[in-house]
Amino acid sequence: MENKFKISFAVLLILIIIGCQNIDKKEQDPVQKETALVQMEFGKWNRQNDGIGVELNVNNFGNWTGFVNRIEKIVCNDSLPKITLATDNEIKTVYFRNTCLKEGSTKMIKTKNVIEINNNKISKNKEYGIPLDSLEGVLRKDIENKGKNLELSESPEKLTICIQYDDENNFKNLPNILNQLTETYYRITNKTDLKILLIDENYFSPPPMPKE
Repeated sequence: MENKFKISFAVLLILIIIGCQNIDKKEQDPVQKETALVQMEFGKWNRQNDGIGVELNVNNFGNWTGFVNRIEKIVCNDSLPKITLATDNEIKTVYFRNTCLKEGSTKMIKTKNVIEINNNKISKNKEYGIPLDSLEGVLRKDIENKGKNLELSESPEKLTICIQYDDENNFKNLPNILNQLTETYYRITNKTDLKILLIDENYFSPPPMPKE
């Protein structure tokens, strides 16, 4: 009987030791931090339905003209052109504010409310070829102007970014431009209501004279 008691006590002692070792091991294991996936939407009107969004990929187009023409077809079919930018911890969707420019329609936009990006260079009023690393300064001037300087944007709500490439230039850099634009705009305003148009060289040309 005494031997059975000793054996039982020894087994119990072993189980206690193993249990303590497992607890110590769990406490020593590194805690893996879960990284939350951030999802952001830029340029989307509140009334717009994401279900009619059409995803675009610049790699599917051979030139900028074809890309812009595709966007025009999308908006004229009452859909929303968009590009999704994804990293390890962020998904960013950029919607474009292009409208359907049917024959005879007019563009109601003042150039002072526009910042242009042509072939990866910034243009504002009569200043051309501004490097992209000056983007924050150019944006901030227009956003904070609030109508004081008559040559700058009337208000942050009216500010529009127009992006354009020549066909011979590499427009495949567009996702990088969009990422820099949205990141900078959000840093300045803490908002996502950025208005971006993708245009061709004829966008700001005067409409043709009516035939007599």
